[in-house]
Amino acid sequence: MSVVNRKENFRNIAIIAHVDHGKTTLVDAMLRQSGTFRANQEVVDRVMDSMDLERERGITIMAKNTSLWYHDVKINIVDTPGHADFGGEVERSLNLVDGVLLLVDASEGPLPQTRFVVEKAMAKNLPLILVINKIDRKDARIEEVVDEVYNLLIDLDANDEQIDFPILYTNAKSGVAHTKMGDDATDLHALFETILEKIPAPLSSDEHVPQFLVTNLDYDSYVGQIAVGRLVNGILEMNETYSLCGKEDITYGVKFTACYSFRGLQKVRVEKLEAGDIVAVSGIENVTIGDTISSFDNPKPLPRINVDEPTVSMIFYVNTSPFAGKEGKYLTSRHLSERLQKEILGNVSLQIKPTDRPDAFEVCGRGELQMAILIETMRREGFEFMVSKPTVITKLIDDTLMEPMERVFIDVPEERIGVVTEKLSIRKGRMTVMHNGGNGRSILEFRIPSRGLIGFRSTFLTDTKGAGIMNALFDGYAPWAGPIPHRSNGALVADRAGRVTGYACFAMIERGELFVKVGTEVYAGMVIGERNRGEDLDVNITREKKLTNMRSSNSDATVTLRPPLNLSLDQSIEFIAEDELVEVTPKNIRLRKMELDSSKRAVARKREKYA
Repeated sequence: MSVVNRKENFRNIAIIAHVDHGKTTLVDAMLRQSGTFRANQEVVDRVMDSMDLERERGITIMAKNTSLWYHDVKINIVDTPGHADFGGEVERSLNLVDGVLLLVDASEGPLPQTRFVVEKAMAKNLPLILVINKIDRKDARIEEVVDEVYNLLIDLDANDEQIDFPILYTNAKSGVAHTKMGDDATDLHALFETILEKIPAPLSSDEHVPQFLVTNLDYDSYVGQIAVGRLVNGILEMNETYSLCGKEDITYGVKFTACYSFRGLQKVRVEKLEAGDIVAVSGIENVTIGDTISSFDNPKPLPRINVDEPTVSMIFYVNTSPFAGKEGKYLTSRHLSERLQKEILGNVSLQIKPTDRPDAFEVCGRGELQMAILIETMRREGFEFMVSKPTVITKLIDDTLMEPMERVFIDVPEERIGVVTEKLSIRKGRMTVMHNGGNGRSILEFRIPSRGLIGFRSTFLTDTKGAGIMNALFDGYAPWAGPIPHRSNGALVADRAGRVTGYACFAMIERGELFVKVGTEVYAGMVIGERNRGEDLDVNITREKKLTNMRSSNSDATVTLRPPLNLSLDQSIEFIAEDELVEVTPKNIRLRKMELDSSKRAVARKREKYA
């Protein structure tokens, strides 16, 4: 019988933090000071944010791991997303580690998305090290933030051991960690020592039956699919034969084409992998997240990874607009289906469901942000398609229709409390907490149906003049709350194809806000703006001024027009109504009506009115 011991030469940790609290910057400093990078090596800031979208948005989307060596101990670090929409990534990450660093901004304190990930860590009984970052901020309030973390853990029913956590004070940009404020530390030595002391080494046995839990998938054009995960027990070697324990059955006789160990940001080929390490292997076909690679003759699968269910769905359509095929490389239903199926191989929190149409696919996920990231990624890869308005996924429980709920945390100036409360109450939101910080701002907490937040973020920013902060957290299910109004204004819809003219735009000034600039190509049924009334209006946005005996056709060429409102992808998804779609191509984002023919739309409206 194999003896399970602590593998003292390994430490596996995850870093938990809210968006923009500095966890990726801290990882940069740890890699530099541990000697992972050469002294003369040029390295970009935030090396762990390798995706373009992560750099642009300043957030971590995909859970990634790196490693460093400190005093002959290999420390594997998993950088986790801070947003609840990427909860699937979080849950995978926590399956890899034996402890967590909770990184908190010295001014902002623990925020709602931090709460989401900490709750997952507490449920797994992982020990915690608190790191108060950005201690150089002028508005730092370190003692209050520490108290807020204690209150958070008590609220999450943490046990005595979890609450008795060490505290470090860091400036990640400068690469300094203090055990006490004001000590003479000049580097991250205190952080490394605390990790070795407080994070337990993995419990593993090299003599045990091999058990490798696949928690992530990578792809290399040379070796193909790469399975990444933790080797919980046993040893994996090249030229040996193993079993792949899938969800339904076991595939015997699999071999590796390569074994990898992580060193810094690189995967290094090795002949043998030992228990307790975070590793990768290639050469196994049809491997999925949650599978276990075990011995050939005595396979013992580990429990599969469970993630929270999706709460939001969108329909992805093949592009059928008059401009279809002009701007994208991948257009067909086969392209769309293959790309979505590839996505769910590496993203356990997404689900793809077929519809009654061969050119439409239902994509279910955790939130609008997760969907927007997928759409933007596909757009940059050359895909051209259309997406519908997000809708919530309901459940029938004891013959009662239940819908997902959110807890919304809002930080606003005091003078904006009234308008925010009014808008959320219309959307079936109920205030549960109101706290005045005494600094001219108040913190409000609401419980609201998830569908009440669809399209609310842009309204919120307008109502608070950009001074409000809003975070939402999934909060279970509740009975259906009834109809919720969304967009109050109608759309301005082009009634014919052509180019937008300045003369036509000038005529629209009193009718609403335009989304298109002069010279843009439009088609009939394309949404070109927001009307200032409740009903849609079909307009001729291509009309030109005719030459007359009194004046020339370009006599008003000097008229100054208000610049159009350029909607981002996220804003477009929020804006559209149930009968509208967002057309996404590598070059443009357009809004359109599902039914492009204005006469058919009018007939449908009449039927709806008299139904």
